[in-house]
Formats: sequence, structure tokens, C-alpha cells
Amino acid sequence: MRTPAIALPADAPFRRLVGIGGIGTGLFLAVEGDSTIGRTESRAARLLDVHDYCKLHTVTHHVAVLLGARPDGVPFHVAPIGVVGRDDAGERMVVEMAAAGIDVEHVRTVPDRPTLFSVCFQYPDGEGGNITTGDSAAAALSDGDVEAAAGLMDQQTIALAQPEVPLEPRRRFLQAAGERGCFRAASFTSSELDEARGTDLFSLVDLVSLNAHEAATIVGADLDPTNAAPFLATCADAFPAGTGVVITAAADGGYAIQRGRWTHRPAPVVEVVSTAGCGDALLAGVLVGLAGGAPLIGETGGPADDALSLGVVLASLNATSPHTIHPGATVMAVRDLAARSGVAFGGPLSALLEPQEARA
Repeated sequence: MRTPAIALPADAPFRRLVGIGGIGTGLFLAVEGDSTIGRTESRAARLLDVHDYCKLHTVTHHVAVLLGARPDGVPFHVAPIGVVGRDDAGERMVVEMAAAGIDVEHVRTVPDRPTLFSVCFQYPDGEGGNITTGDSAAAALSDGDVEAAAGLMDQQTIALAQPEVPLEPRRRFLQAAGERGCFRAASFTSSELDEARGTDLFSLVDLVSLNAHEAATIVGADLDPTNAAPFLATCADAFPAGTGVVITAAADGGYAIQRGRWTHRPAPVVEVVSTAGCGDALLAGVLVGLAGGAPLIGETGGPADDALSLGVVLASLNATSPHTIHPGATVMAVRDLAARSGVAFGGPLSALLEPQEARA
């Protein structure tokens, strides 16, 4: 039996999420010793029981579960565009996405490339890195994949462009989405930001999602939570006027900027197990809130009445799981964490997150 989901109002602005990006998996290793691994060194590590997923999978999963998505599009439609290999990892990703209610018709399988795979390593002090396959199936995604799914996009569609696939098909995807009146959201890795800015890719986006490091790459300095305004103003200036910006700030919660306004929503205090996937969870919560008619930024200092608020609570919930996707991140779990943390949802979020038995 599927878990209860948010019931969108009849006048909800969006009924579909179409996304493009990498689909894959990986593993986590806890490295022994704090010293950096040398070029020719062998080092012992412990394999962690962590389920790792790529960004597109993470965001679409949360949106699908919270909104009760089904492949037939009723009550909500989530359709990723991606490429996986004809291997066990690719098959597992497709099966898991379908089990969450995601329409996998536009996830293509290729026989000559492996599914995107990442090996993440972490030192005892919490720092670490990862190595990701560069010749994976995800790299084979093309403009043709975009054109094949373009018929799904309309004015009730959120179009999401995620990393781990080439920039060019992402550009074509955002162009096609704009031509069809979609709301366009995107994220970029730190190494992609200069190219995206230099090629005017930001002009094709209505909402940009950044983590603290990506935002600092744009600003040229780290975010100071005690004096965030100058940092946020400089970050906003990097994007066309009117573009919304969401910044994940780990334990400090999240920030949103739009049309000269900004707001901050603090993170509920939780026992953090892992922050992997929390930025993607925050973006997913924001998109769910927008789908339900909540504004990106609500009444500053007021109740949790905006999409950012939902994103921050979902990200905090995700941090309580070792996995990139918290398997128990349901509407009930979000509502319960908010209640325990003293987060009072207001505005459209109040109705969206109201228990279904109360609605009845």
C-alpha cells in the first residue's frame, strides 16, 4: 500500500515534473586515517551501508512520493529523462524509480556504456571526495532524448535540469521548456557555473538551486550567517532579474532570493546521520511547495508559509538517514518533524500538509 500523499488543490499551478540529468548509484567508503591518500598509496577503508543515488533520481523520488505520483499522471506526473546501462545497477535504478510512482518511459537503456557510478570516500574528520565514471551511460544523453519527451511539457509543467549529463542537452531541454511555457528549475556543479554563466544558460532558468560551496564560488567568499544580506545580494546579481535562487546552508537551513527580497528558514534540530542528498531534498521540497501554489518567499518573519520552508524541513528529515534518499521521507514524517520542531506551516502549506483524515 502506498503512503498518503499531498492532495493538490484543483487550482494548483503544476501537475507534472519533467526532469533531465544523471541516473545512477554508488558506494561510500570510510577511509582509515586523516592524511590525504597518496598517488601510489594503498589504504584500508570500511564499506558503509549507504544507498547512493544521483541528483535527478533523488529529487524526482521525493516529489513523486510526496505528491503521490503515478505513471498515468493522476494525480501527479513525474517523468525523468535519462540514460542507464544495460546492467544490474541500471535495472535496479529503473525498478526503484517505478516503485516510487515515477514514469520511466523516457529512461533509455544502452548496451555499450555502464550506468553512472560513483565511489565516495570519507576521512574520519568528515572531509572526503568522490570519483565518478566519466564514460557512463549518462554521458550518452542527447538532444534526441529531449525531443522525444518534449510533448510532455506544457504550462502546468515544472522542467528540472540537473547535472551529471552534458550541458548541451540540458540547454536544449531548457529551451524547449521555455518554448512551451514551463517553469524551469536547474542546478549546476561548482565547476559548471563559469561555463553556464559565460554561455548565458542562466537566462533560460526561473529558479536556480545552489549549495553553500556553489554559492561561494559565485560570490568569491563564504556565507556569513550573521550578515547574510551582502552575500545574497552579490549572488542574486549573477542571475537575470526575477530569477529565484535557493541556497542550501546545511545546519543553518536554507535561503531564498527573488526580486530583491530574501528570506532565511532555519533548519529543525535533528540528529544528523548524513548530509548526502540534503540539498536535493531541499530542492524537491521547494518544488512540491511551488506545485501546491505556495510562493518561493512568504511573509518574512511570519509562519512557515513558503516553498522554502517545506524544502528545509524535508532536507532536515533527510539528514536523519545514512542514505541519499531517506526511505521514510513521507508526508506524515515531514509533518511530524515540523510539529516536534515547532514549525507551524501557514498559507497554502497549511492546507497541503493537513492530515487527510482532517480533510475528510
